[in-house]
Amino acid sequence: MNRIVAIGTSSGGLEALRALLGALPADFPAPVCLVIHMAADSPGIVPDILNRATALEVRYAADGEPLRAGQVHVAPPDRHLLVEPGRVRVSAGPRENRFRPAIDPLFRSVAQVFGPGAVGVLLSGSLDDGTSGLDVIKRLGGIAVVQYPADALFPEMPQSAIDHVAVDHVVPLAEMGPLLVDLIRTPPDRQPEAVPEQVEVEVKIPKAHNPIEAGLEHIADPSRFACPECHGVLLQLKGGSRIRFRCHTGHAYSVDSLVAALSDGIDESLWNALRALEEAGLLLHAIAHLQSERGADASQMAAQAEEAQLHADEIRALVGRRKPLTTRRRASGD
Repeated sequence: MNRIVAIGTSSGGLEALRALLGALPADFPAPVCLVIHMAADSPGIVPDILNRATALEVRYAADGEPLRAGQVHVAPPDRHLLVEPGRVRVSAGPRENRFRPAIDPLFRSVAQVFGPGAVGVLLSGSLDDGTSGLDVIKRLGGIAVVQYPADALFPEMPQSAIDHVAVDHVVPLAEMGPLLVDLIRTPPDRQPEAVPEQVEVEVKIPKAHNPIEAGLEHIADPSRFACPECHGVLLQLKGGSRIRFRCHTGHAYSVDSLVAALSDGIDESLWNALRALEEAGLLLHAIAHLQSERGADASQMAAQAEEAQLHADEIRALVGRRKPLTTRRRASGD
């Protein structure tokens, strides 16, 4: 087996997958590995939905199971999906681009194992997970296929790949199934290349290897920034045309996902501050009332309660007018 298809998608992905997998024949001659972003507590119904749309067998991947032609191995909720020679790996390694499962780890692993035999497919989704991994597939001789952005419910993910990767095919979903059949039935026309150290290290980390022991400090330099998830030091990965970061724990971020995580952190901090101030105001008002009932001077406590509520109102107003941080240019009037 020298061919594999790896598919990544996010928002709008179920609709896209139903159309794409439904166009593949039952005798599709290669395994398919699939990552779709989902919540950790997802009810686990993705295979059920997709099995009703395709002649292929769709199932959640089990750690160590063999890769099989005509089978779609889906990353389970809250687990990364990677491949090794002849089999799949399922891992609770650190999140990448704020997700587990994430697309980039799968794409890097198929590039490492299959080289020119890898076909990476990126469908509808937000932000840019998959761009880095698709670039690795291309650099190791594989083929990059991207959904035509205007055809996607959420075009950001495909557009990011087009902007940063030498994509081979940009097609609407209606043309993608027949294209994949042709690509898989065509033998690779390149010889495998040596896998760069950075790819080797970044394949080990989502398998839950210790990032330092895996070689993170050989491929990245410390930055001044902290990981939004674990608050450890972020290291900036060397090389490549795009800025990316990993922390000592292993969490990984593109610039887009890092800015999104920081924006979420600001929101959380503002809401926590608002809650704390309003709770303080309620407590101070209650204490002032109790003091007044006992004939004590409650003016200072009442004044502090009013001040806490004033600050809470200011933060509430800020929350209401604040726009999320983004790396994308906002349209006029936003």
